[in-house]
Amino acid sequence: MSAFASFGAWAQRNRWIWAAIGVLILWLVLSVVTNRFSLSSLSGVMLSASFLTVVGIGQMFVVTTGRGNIDLSVASVITLSAFVALLTVKGQDANLAIGVIAAVVLGLAVGALNSLLVVGLGIPAIIATLATGYVLATATLLSNKAIPGFAVSPALKDMATGRVEGVPIMAVIAIVGIALTSFVLRYTVFGQLLSAVGQNRAAARLAGIRNGPVIASAFVISSVLASLDGLLLGAYVGGAFLEMGQPYLLQSIAAVVLGGTLIFGGSATALGTLFASILLILIVTTMQIIGLPPGVQDIVQGIVVIFVLALAGRQALARRASVDLAHGDKDATAKTEAGAATARPK
Repeated sequence: MSAFASFGAWAQRNRWIWAAIGVLILWLVLSVVTNRFSLSSLSGVMLSASFLTVVGIGQMFVVTTGRGNIDLSVASVITLSAFVALLTVKGQDANLAIGVIAAVVLGLAVGALNSLLVVGLGIPAIIATLATGYVLATATLLSNKAIPGFAVSPALKDMATGRVEGVPIMAVIAIVGIALTSFVLRYTVFGQLLSAVGQNRAAARLAGIRNGPVIASAFVISSVLASLDGLLLGAYVGGAFLEMGQPYLLQSIAAVVLGGTLIFGGSATALGTLFASILLILIVTTMQIIGLPPGVQDIVQGIVVIFVLALAGRQALARRASVDLAHGDKDATAKTEAGAATARPK
């Protein structure tokens, strides 16, 4: 086997490598063009990518459940959580525990609602989570009227913007989250159940797996992580504003799929989500350096998302076709053996 074929086979098993290569290439291009990119600027990119990584991890769990499941409520959860943090913490470290509990409760409540709509009522995830997002947007408007001010807890501010030996604390949080997620996906029963449900729900059901709780847990994880991300993002920007979480909607989906998680479920890569988040932030940084207006930046990001989803869809269809072909070969072999057994003289 040639070196190229060996690399292709290895890359097929480690799909995160393509996002990592994209980060390396774009970083080198920016370094040459601007003559100002350094490790310090890389840490700034990592800081921005960390917020996307946290919400991307939750989105990845939902996508892994299969059938095109996507959580479209994450943007509204992020925004509402930032407002709830302002209302509960009130800029005082003494109230920080209350703010964290409020964020977790918000995530649990939204995740439970999404689970009820998707698992309990059988509503497609895209429609259910979109409807949930609209409800949360109304709650955000009401919270906006009740905001007394924009004071941020100093401890929370330090966590969102602080650095340790030049490394952003948020980057450390994101990397630890990726490591824990990778462990869960690869070495825990829940990770195996999640992959089994995403690959084939009927087969998982026949194997004795209860699909409903597995899918519901993915939506709960997504909402809780989005809510905690909103808590930290509010501290990072110094407050909260309407549509604050909107950029993370398409970017979280793109980070998951671009990172190597299959859009039709069944196979996820947490490390790829991290590299893809960095790549997307680098793309935005590149457009800002070029001087593209915000509207054009949104168009470019939309094109990137469409391209990534289209490519992922083609790969998923090809993978499914190969699986069906393999099953067809097995069925044909079984029929041939059965026919031969029938034709034998008794």
